[in-house]
Amino acid sequence: MENWFNFKNKSSVIIVAAFALFACSFTWITNTSTSSAWGFYGHKRINRVAIFTLPPEMFGFYKDHIEYITEHAVDPDKRRYAMKGEAECHYIDIDYYEKYGENPFEVVPKHWKAAVEKFTEDTLRSYGIVPWHILTMKYKLQRAFESKNVDLILKYSTEIGHYIGDAHVPLHTTENYNGQMTGQRGIHGLWESRLVEINMDDYNYFVGKSKYIEDPLESAWNYVKQSHSSLDTVLRFEKELTNEFPTDKKYAFEQRGNLTIQTYSYDFSQEYHKRMNGMVERRMRNAIISVGSMWYTAWVDAGQPDLSKLQNVPPSAELLKELAELDALFQLGEAKGRACDH
Repeated sequence: MENWFNFKNKSSVIIVAAFALFACSFTWITNTSTSSAWGFYGHKRINRVAIFTLPPEMFGFYKDHIEYITEHAVDPDKRRYAMKGEAECHYIDIDYYEKYGENPFEVVPKHWKAAVEKFTEDTLRSYGIVPWHILTMKYKLQRAFESKNVDLILKYSTEIGHYIGDAHVPLHTTENYNGQMTGQRGIHGLWESRLVEINMDDYNYFVGKSKYIEDPLESAWNYVKQSHSSLDTVLRFEKELTNEFPTDKKYAFEQRGNLTIQTYSYDFSQEYHKRMNGMVERRMRNAIISVGSMWYTAWVDAGQPDLSKLQNVPPSAELLKELAELDALFQLGEAKGRACDH
């Protein structure tokens, strides 16, 4: 089993995390968003619904583990608070490369080795590596299927689902990831958290059946390219609406358990959602079928192992312990790398 982080006196960390959670209940929160990348709600919904795109040979195993695959869809975001080098796996600032040519998708080599030779690994990691990381995770999941390792099948299924979801978000393809360059700070949480949270129960999740992906790397790049093509609309419509909307009506305070948070008002959010004419739902639907198809592809490339014998095998105590420790560090820590939700 991989070590995700190293620290001393893990028991003390978990105790302090519990105290921190208690203390936070008395905090006045003014951030426009307190989650990241599709929000926790969105990532969980994407992974959960993707299970229903799978063929019968896979569905039984995934259905038996649906709660794990749903709840742990957000683990990669939590790991940003525990590990350096995690944040870069969630995005690619493809517009950074426009200074090297008009079309950055032609400028940046699709294959990692060629991209490193052209731009250096440090540069690539500085501006995000999500398409390449999706391919890495696909191979890890494939090997997990080959070895019939339940822990790793669950871990890599949930995590690749997260990274594919991120690649479907327009604001994960730009240096202006939170509108900080255009006076629109907070738009990241608005688009992928707030809008999803208040509308996802009305979305259509009948996305069809998963399909074999002939070229996973090419598909990962297509996710990014399609997302980036919507970026101008995401930014422009928010700015137009802000200029038209009453200043004192753009934000509102809402109660979340014991927390009072400032967030975009319901009316502003819904008008923005309406103007984008179904974009958020389309990107989520595309993410769902993409996740299911990548799971299916990894399974096929692993030789289509019989998963029926693994259906009743629960996650190991070791894996659950590691996840509890990750939770503790998430509650205590600060993001190591880009913090795109404030």
